[in-house]
Amino acid sequence: MESSDIRKSKAIYWASGIVSICGIIFEVLFGAIGSYILGDGVKQYTLTISLFLTGMGIGASISEYITKKLILSFVWIEYSIALVGGFSAFLLFGINAYLSSGTDALFLYSITLLVGTLTGVELPILIRKANEIGVALNKSTARVLFSDYAGGLIGGLLFVYLLRPQLGMVKTAFFVALINVAVALWVLFYFRKEIKGHILHAVAGFIIMLSLVGGLFFGEEAAFSFEQKMYRDPIVYAEETNYQRIILTKEQGDLRLFLNGQLQFSSSDEYRYHEMLIHPAMMAAANKQHILVLGGGDGLAIRELLKYDSVDTITIVDLDPAVIQLAKENRDLVELNQNAFSNQKVTVFNEDAFEFMEHTNVFYDAIIVDLPDPNNESLNKLYTLEFYSMLRNHLHPGGALMIQATSPVFAPEVYWTIDHTVKATGLHTKNLHLDIPSFGGWGFVLAKREPFDLEQASLNVETRYLTEETLLASLHFGKDEDGDFQDENGNPVELEVNSLIDPHIIEKYEKAWRHY
Repeated sequence: MESSDIRKSKAIYWASGIVSICGIIFEVLFGAIGSYILGDGVKQYTLTISLFLTGMGIGASISEYITKKLILSFVWIEYSIALVGGFSAFLLFGINAYLSSGTDALFLYSITLLVGTLTGVELPILIRKANEIGVALNKSTARVLFSDYAGGLIGGLLFVYLLRPQLGMVKTAFFVALINVAVALWVLFYFRKEIKGHILHAVAGFIIMLSLVGGLFFGEEAAFSFEQKMYRDPIVYAEETNYQRIILTKEQGDLRLFLNGQLQFSSSDEYRYHEMLIHPAMMAAANKQHILVLGGGDGLAIRELLKYDSVDTITIVDLDPAVIQLAKENRDLVELNQNAFSNQKVTVFNEDAFEFMEHTNVFYDAIIVDLPDPNNESLNKLYTLEFYSMLRNHLHPGGALMIQATSPVFAPEVYWTIDHTVKATGLHTKNLHLDIPSFGGWGFVLAKREPFDLEQASLNVETRYLTEETLLASLHFGKDEDGDFQDENGNPVELEVNSLIDPHIIEKYEKAWRHY
């Protein structure tokens, strides 16, 4: 091979590596967007990966018909990927805001398949071009595929650790699309002598690049206005973290926190939830010195716990440090949680709750589980027999465990499965529920090692909702939420324990909340 051919072959290998980085970033980006807008991260990542790979297979099949003008074909494929992928996140937010439910999912899956198909055309073209230059077919295939696979790893790492936390989803799409165009222009310049009218093709690339630069600088602002349509009240704070999308809205004094689009509290009625979450457990606990809260990064559970003078330590375990920081610094949230994190009794660990419980050797008088509902695989482990067994094993004698357990009205089978799973650890349980206007009917499971009742429990701190009488009333459930399940033939249905091996609660949760 001549030196010029060697340089051209190296250019092809570099191009294949760079565009594969872009491809994998688009693939995981579509999964992340689907998880945020459509929910159920495991489902969305599974579908997007499957569709993307299917598209690559379709693209590879199509590529066999591209036998001429290989470089020019590659250039326009990159232009197409840049346009479709670059505007994908921006358009998806707009569709989600203005069109009917289900359109957003159809758009996302179609875009995923299309970008996957275009990506699948790339590599065979580059392999064919390398072979055309004079590289043996086995070598050209191996080298291009090596560049592609190595680029895939780099792309995944860049998305997780740099692009998503620093740029967010909309800017990441435009930024990566710009790289696709840049690679196309670079290859076009390198092989310009082979392409008639290469200047016109370059001009087209620069026009596309300018549109993407406009999207990079102004697209997020427009997408933010689309996102606002997803929320009833004006957004006053928005942040994309390594773990989730944080949104604060506020209207006429009502502050609301959303994580990945899911409401966490409304300041107009959160006291109902947090009083029921905290005080029954504190009333049932033999001692009240050392308290563990799993979740609770907004500081509202701490506010209720600090009403007890006997509390010596409060340990908070919340995965996302950004939520803790927001609760410490946002003026509205600090006012609502009464500056809870400034108290010296409070210690924060930014860890996964399951891993924390695996490694801690500390025992607690009360454990409060204030975690998101079990709507995906990563959260399911926090609603399993294995997890509740660890919680039981870290309770002092006489200690109490309180678990937020979703809605017995909207998801009764999920609620009673949680109770059944807790009982399977050998704990004794009491079931409580109340109405929270912003959420609807909501349920909790209170548990201890020893048999107990709440008849003689006394409430000795100031509350806005909870009384000893309302606590006892919360123990009674209506017929449509009492856990008496029957099959279509009227036979009793026995609930199964939820476990790491058999995470069936996820399917029940998704089915129950599908229409709400």
